[in-house]
Amino acid sequence: MKPIIRVENLSKQYRLGSERNPYSSLRESLVETAQKPLKIFKSGKPKQPASFWALKDINFEVMPGEVVGIIGRNGAGKSTLLKILSRITEPTGGRIELYGRIASLLEVGTGFHAELSGRENIFLNGAILGMRREEIAKKFDEIVDFAEIEKFLDTPVKHYSSGMYVRLAFAVAAHLEPEILIVDEVLAVGDSEFQKKCLGKMDEVSKTGRTILFVSHQMGTIAQLCERTILLEKGAVVIDDHTKTVIDYYVNQNKSKASSYAADDAQTHREMYVTSAVVLSDEMVEQKSFRHDEAVRILVNCRAQRMMRGAELRMVVKDGRSITVFVADAELKSLNENCEAFAVDYRIPPEVLRPNNYSLSFALFVPHQLIIELIEDAVYFSIFDSGTKYAQSEGTDYGLIFSPCQWKVTRQSPTGKRFG
Repeated sequence: MKPIIRVENLSKQYRLGSERNPYSSLRESLVETAQKPLKIFKSGKPKQPASFWALKDINFEVMPGEVVGIIGRNGAGKSTLLKILSRITEPTGGRIELYGRIASLLEVGTGFHAELSGRENIFLNGAILGMRREEIAKKFDEIVDFAEIEKFLDTPVKHYSSGMYVRLAFAVAAHLEPEILIVDEVLAVGDSEFQKKCLGKMDEVSKTGRTILFVSHQMGTIAQLCERTILLEKGAVVIDDHTKTVIDYYVNQNKSKASSYAADDAQTHREMYVTSAVVLSDEMVEQKSFRHDEAVRILVNCRAQRMMRGAELRMVVKDGRSITVFVADAELKSLNENCEAFAVDYRIPPEVLRPNNYSLSFALFVPHQLIIELIEDAVYFSIFDSGTKYAQSEGTDYGLIFSPCQWKVTRQSPTGKRFG
């Protein structure tokens, strides 16, 4: 059988800092031209723009009907790969062979015209996919029902919320029957019920024989949908194998990672970002390993160029199998809009987490609207059993947390009558 996607030696290089915006205005171009001699005079010679390889010599094939997951940490090259496959950006080198229509859901509102209504954008997207008007009309009611935007169907999409954008964009991409469906982490913007609905639809689409490429930081979702997964790291394919094999490798490759995190320069352009995070004892001393009866504290420092209304800081606690144990959302509404720096001090009480290795991820976000920053597996720590009865049966699965249940034993007579 012939592959529906073939990628050969695919590479993408970006230039940083000095590269001129190709869409700059005439005024910006004139100012830049006027300033250029002054910059050369000051520095003595023109400064060469820095560059980096977002992708380097990527090779893989996807067969028709495959559902392939793509995972990797921030900056691994996942979104760049999908943008090249979707023909949003051009590669620096290599080649791609595609045999079929592609529908992409990479960013909120991808492919939408802000001035057109929801109804008009459905037909526009269908036309971009190469579908006839009759084909689009046949699916129109299903798309509107799935997106739950009937009330706003004739409203320009520039007035839609991020959640409405996502609902409509996914509905169009999933229902207009492309041969290849590409989905990035954008679904995380929607509410939990809509996420479940989307995952159900993707599962349904995969059973019709269509090909899906799916990027997510949620290993449980990848395991549920994808039989095969590709792990990217620093723009290269690290492993391409059965999903369970790839997830096990991904989860366990950084067990020795430090108990502290510091942001690099690339993240400081965001309106809000995490500058550092560290795992501490109750005495505020950095610590990586804890007894089961010790509290674990996590101090997260953040900066804000502009405080966003309704923003929250989420901490996600995952165990050694990358299963989410719990999330903790810190609301930031007590901070005023002029706040430039703040810290969040989380405390996990003693005897909550079972002995295991744990990772912490952080997300700055506005609920159901916007993900400002997502830092996956930023820091690690471990819990060990310092003397419970469960220590004698190490390796037995007793669940994710120590039981919070309380119980009372009451003696009864054989007839069921309670004594006392």
